[in-house]
Amino acid sequence: MPAAWSISPAICAISGSDAVTSGTRNYTIVTAAYWGFTLTDGALRMLVLLHFFRLGYSPFTLSFLFLLYEAAGIAANFIGGWLATRYGITRMLSVGLATQIIGFLVLSALSPDWAAALSVAWVVAAQGICGVAKDLTKTASKSAIKVAEAEARAENSEGRLFRWVAWFTGSKNAMKGAGFFLGGLLLELLGFRLSLWVMAASLALILLGVVISLPPMMGKRKASSSVRELFGKSKGVNLLAAARVMLFGARDVWFVVGVPVFLYANGWTFTMVGAFLAVWTIFYGLIQASAPAIITRSADGLSREVPAARAWSALLALVPVLIIAMLASSLPFRPDVILVAGLAVFGAAFAVNSSVHSYLILAYAGSEKAAEDVGFYYAANAAGRFGGTLLSGLLYQWGGLTACLAGSALMLAACFLTTLLLPAKS
Repeated sequence: MPAAWSISPAICAISGSDAVTSGTRNYTIVTAAYWGFTLTDGALRMLVLLHFFRLGYSPFTLSFLFLLYEAAGIAANFIGGWLATRYGITRMLSVGLATQIIGFLVLSALSPDWAAALSVAWVVAAQGICGVAKDLTKTASKSAIKVAEAEARAENSEGRLFRWVAWFTGSKNAMKGAGFFLGGLLLELLGFRLSLWVMAASLALILLGVVISLPPMMGKRKASSSVRELFGKSKGVNLLAAARVMLFGARDVWFVVGVPVFLYANGWTFTMVGAFLAVWTIFYGLIQASAPAIITRSADGLSREVPAARAWSALLALVPVLIIAMLASSLPFRPDVILVAGLAVFGAAFAVNSSVHSYLILAYAGSEKAAEDVGFYYAANAAGRFGGTLLSGLLYQWGGLTACLAGSALMLAACFLTTLLLPAKS
């Protein structure tokens, strides 16, 4: 909690410094604001999951609670990119933070006296609001990196887009993992409703810092004037978006329902499952942040980054297949141990691959309408999460963890084939 509360004053302090360029300053402010948002967003997921599991909801019903959250992100990303281009990134970042506060307050109005059907509908609606908030905030924040890096370059600062993207993405996921732990802690100490109120108050402070510190018209450009123009992205953006659908669908098809239910069925307590998901997400974020040390930047176009995306996609596709083979073998290892080890390998490869993708979208994005391109790309990201979340419950119910892993392998094979077509120039 202190981390979330201290972000807003830190933002204000940064904004007054003359020791850094405006590009670097804006990047720092956006990153700090997004840290606070992600911390509360991760806590929200664990709050909902633990609270309703404790009330006796089935695993498939729990996954259903998050479907509108993911579906809302598709439209929010797509429209948010256009809105950020037309009205400025700062305004859209502020709208995302304000929308999350509204979602928290709506969810806190849930009454334990309501019937189960009404409670589920209310939570799904509130989660939908939070899904819109998450992806408006993410689209605005990722677009701000492109703008801030361009400003830093114009001010004779070193171009550092890959490092900035990797650090932003990795630190965000590490913060999300910390949020998983924070959600469980808040639920135990404060209860469901009071936890939501405290998080809403924290975000209000962050929102105030953003409004005070960032240029109000940052990233504002002439937006697309037609639907055809809005969908008419470059070849690189379109192909990368298609690969992103498969990549994140392949993760969530076994991570959302399959992994926690499988571990619980093999003797893990729910607290152990939550702690493991938090540690895994933090580990995943740290690997993402270190991607620039693993992938060497090319001096001419994307001659190293594109092959890296292909190689890591191919490696990633093999991991679910190997886990299936080990689970079906007679090896003297417990199934949950095999899964945890496989998840560690999968998480490392996925983190590097995702970080390279996050860099490529900003490399392919046009400088004039970067927010639109980024929004289109993350709409595809949200579509992948939605499909993966839905399939995670359906496949696990149909064929257990093996079916989820097989679905993941097929999606990753499709991701690899799509990256073969990526252009090697930005």
